[in-house]
Amino acid sequence: MIKTAQAKAINEAIRTSRFVRNKVLRYWMDNRGVGKTQLYRYGTQLRAEFGFVRELNSQACQASIENVERAINRFFDNCKKNKPGKKGYPRFKKHSRSVEYKVSGWKLHPSKRRISFIDKKGIGEVKLLGKWDIHAYPEKSVKRVRIVRRADGYYVQFCVKIDSQQDPPPATSEVGIDVGLEYFYADSNGNHEENPRYLRKAEKDIKRVQRKIYKKRVGSSGRRKARGIYARKHLKVTRQRNEHAKRLARNLCLANAKVVLEDLNISGLVRNHKLAKSISDASWYNFRQWLEYFGGKFGREIIAVPPHFTSQECSNCGAKAQKSLSTRTHSCTHCGYVEQRDVNAAKVILSRATTGGHPESNASGVAASTSVGRKTCKSKQRH
Repeated sequence: MIKTAQAKAINEAIRTSRFVRNKVLRYWMDNRGVGKTQLYRYGTQLRAEFGFVRELNSQACQASIENVERAINRFFDNCKKNKPGKKGYPRFKKHSRSVEYKVSGWKLHPSKRRISFIDKKGIGEVKLLGKWDIHAYPEKSVKRVRIVRRADGYYVQFCVKIDSQQDPPPATSEVGIDVGLEYFYADSNGNHEENPRYLRKAEKDIKRVQRKIYKKRVGSSGRRKARGIYARKHLKVTRQRNEHAKRLARNLCLANAKVVLEDLNISGLVRNHKLAKSISDASWYNFRQWLEYFGGKFGREIIAVPPHFTSQECSNCGAKAQKSLSTRTHSCTHCGYVEQRDVNAAKVILSRATTGGHPESNASGVAASTSVGRKTCKSKQRH
């Protein structure tokens, strides 16, 4: 529960965190070759130079510098790996929604139903509402606290250091999955999961709300409220996609010892303007991230294989049968095998798990790996 003065203080803390990040990034751009130590020294100079930066907790400033450091390292890693397309050169942030504290600058109430932010930004004590299980963990296990501004309010996220690995029921089955647009995915056992199309279903209502924005005077409170309603509509769709992907990924990892999927270049696929909205609505990348997460949590093997010609190749004999996107049935002219197109592709994907390369652990364990034919989950969990 946030008061008006607290909301202003939180927004000021978010702006200060963004200011530190952009200033440090500019310093790196102007002084190529500077290392980690120089970046943190420059952060200290910013605190001495600007009073509003000094009001933010020192470790919150360090967290902003760490974001810059991660962006720089990711850029150089992509260059070394010769990643196709853009390499992700670090960019300035114009809009940000969060400020992150490390182990200082905040204090949990003994009941763990309130949290106080004790730096000089003036946020003070806020009440924690909704469902939470932070009371089940000791305060020492909380390593980071993040305040996030959403369209429907402010949220406090806790990063807790725990061993999240669980003992799932034993499983020996293997499954290949082929994601698509007609169905969300088809597996090698012949099962199909319906595509929910959350954005398509809500699109009419979203457009109606969007038109109301332009009927309000620029700068008026009515226009601001209309924009808030519009943002909450999109936020609902985002949450529906995330929960759907999470549920399916968890069920797949519980039921199978090995899950094989295509290593799709989704950022390249969405460049097709005819399919971009449908691909984004399906949220394939989010689904893969949850598969990797639950694969590591339950000790399952998640393998990404090359996606080339999986829809054209016959799962029975290996011959290629050319077909258009509108052809939904695979009929092999070589061996006479007939199967639903997506199920045949899923069987081909499963068969490539043993021929696509040697499985290796994903170095990050967080983002989806782009390595082909490799196991993409880790045995140790992210916290």
